[in-house]
Amino acid sequence: MDHRTYSYFPGCTLKNKAQDLDRYARASAEALGFTLQEIPDWQCCGGTYPLAKDEIATKLSSVRALADAQKAGQDLITLCTACHNVLKQVNSDMQNDENVIRKVNNYLAQDDIEYHGETKVVHYLEVLRDVVGWDNVKKAVKKPLTGKKIGAYYGCLLLRPGKVMQTDDPENPRLLEDFITAIGAVPVIYSQRNECCGAYTMFEDKDIPRSRTEKIITDAESHGAELLITACPLCRYNLIKNKGASSIDVVYFTELLAQALDVKEVR
Repeated sequence: MDHRTYSYFPGCTLKNKAQDLDRYARASAEALGFTLQEIPDWQCCGGTYPLAKDEIATKLSSVRALADAQKAGQDLITLCTACHNVLKQVNSDMQNDENVIRKVNNYLAQDDIEYHGETKVVHYLEVLRDVVGWDNVKKAVKKPLTGKKIGAYYGCLLLRPGKVMQTDDPENPRLLEDFITAIGAVPVIYSQRNECCGAYTMFEDKDIPRSRTEKIITDAESHGAELLITACPLCRYNLIKNKGASSIDVVYFTELLAQALDVKEVR
């Protein structure tokens, strides 16, 4: 494919606790023929999509990022599934909700911004699937993870709400399994792969994520998974923190991609 440049919204977590998700994605993108151009002066998306219909203020940072991508004439790419979910849902509001469109644009007019949902929001995994193509990912692999049994952990935010996200089938996704196959490993299918890890309930009741992640890890291991991959920093945190005596590791998919492409730096 021709070399493409995407406007890139990293989000807060990729600048601190999830630096591996960011670093390996950038290096792998260059190896596969596209560039992540970080949006200047981006602001936190809020981490969760506001459900209140009259909540406008917390959507403004997302709209600014979307408008920046539109101004650059680029699609907007994300990695963190929480950021992706917020940006995609806010973008849908700016296409379909006249109340939100009017109020947001009235507010942002002071910054000479007018936006109506023109930007396409894509997840990094969608670019691998829909733009690069799995066959081309396979061709670029230099160190295939042959025989490695890997379980995909989607969580909630990458897939739901399905009508807005349109990433994959929320009940029977294949996106991460196809990625695992492309880097030469063996995907492990298990029932808990698209169930919630407990997410933000960890701040109020730690028993909820503990119980949920135990089920996820037990299910994955019982089906033969040696490793779990995810695109969500919060999911990874909950899975690692609550895995108990399990020896299974949980890593970002970008780390394995960089390893397979032989662009992962040696520390």
